[in-house]
Amino acid sequence: MKILLLGKNGQLGWELQRALAPLGELVAIDRSEGGDLADEATLRATVRRVAPDVIVNAAAYTAVDKAQSEPELARRVNALAVGLLAAEAKTLGALLVHYSTDYVFDGTGSNWRFEDAPTGPLSLYGQTKLEGEQLIAASGCDALVLRTSWVYAARGGNFAKTMLKLAIEREQLKVVADQIGAPTGADLLADVSAHMIRQSLKDRTLCGVYHAVASGETSWFDYAKHVLTRAQAKGVALKVAPDRVEALPSSAYPTPAPRPLNSRLDNHKLQDRFGLVLPHWQTGVDRLLDEIL
Repeated sequence: MKILLLGKNGQLGWELQRALAPLGELVAIDRSEGGDLADEATLRATVRRVAPDVIVNAAAYTAVDKAQSEPELARRVNALAVGLLAAEAKTLGALLVHYSTDYVFDGTGSNWRFEDAPTGPLSLYGQTKLEGEQLIAASGCDALVLRTSWVYAARGGNFAKTMLKLAIEREQLKVVADQIGAPTGADLLADVSAHMIRQSLKDRTLCGVYHAVASGETSWFDYAKHVLTRAQAKGVALKVAPDRVEALPSSAYPTPAPRPLNSRLDNHKLQDRFGLVLPHWQTGVDRLLDEIL
């Protein structure tokens, strides 16, 4: 089996290189190696040259605020290129694995969102990611679309590292408290993806849209306090103790692209259909902290 992985150097792509390697021949590429989603001709030529059995797209335009001022580029990468990959997968009879986001929802209310819940993206980024999903569905290819949220990894920057840096350097720390979601490790997402690919290749009826997030829920405010509490327990000298972090509403931090307040994604469909248990968000975050502290 041959697997083509796009976006190999991103947080998720890096972990996918590890998780997918045991499944077969892995061709992992980045933008400079024929995997530029903004270059339609080169992207199509790359897929046809590799002729994979599985296409895993971990590349995307992820600059949420910048997308508001670069709508054409964001759409080309997050929607049109995804449609191209879906069409090529259909021709090849390949399985397409694509990652989407909680931003396809409007973030209202406090209920958990199931996969068939009405969408309503608030930002151009969310709109382009939703269009990518729709183009996959329209192509008729066999696909796994994994919606995820608040992705982090030990490699590169992440929210936990930022909070630690600020709490060590500053006298005051204020964090948004009205956005709710589940921090999801790129390592968990990669391992889940590999498991889903193996099963879906044996049973294509498993293809579809899934919410792939860690279990439980938290706010950015409580997430920050958890990180600092863990760090303090390990002897890290903090200028801002966990109980001195201040909670603020999203309105205090206006951004070009609005963020959904409710990013609760129900993951029971994935767990039930693939026989998996997605651990609580604290499990992955604690493991991350053990690595970086």
